[in-house]
Amino acid sequence: MGILSWIVVGLVAGLLAKWIMPGDQKAGFFLTTGLGIVGALLGGGIMSLIGKEAITGFNLTTLLVATAGAVLVLVVYGMIKKR
Repeated sequence: MGILSWIVVGLVAGLLAKWIMPGDQKAGFFLTTGLGIVGALLGGGIMSLIGKEAITGFNLTTLLVATAGAVLVLVVYGMIKKR
């Protein structure tokens, strides 16, 4: 995937993660996109560790893995922000 695809997947995954976990995360467009991209990388890394190839292009599997990773990143971000 190219950099533009990563940004789009990251944005969509970040928005979906914020929709799944509503709350008072004061995150704007760039932070949401960044959390989504980090989540996509985290989700892809976890899938690689268990032997699956999930980040293969712009498809539903990639979006689901990226969103799951973004939810994890959002949980950690929320825990850090509360301190």
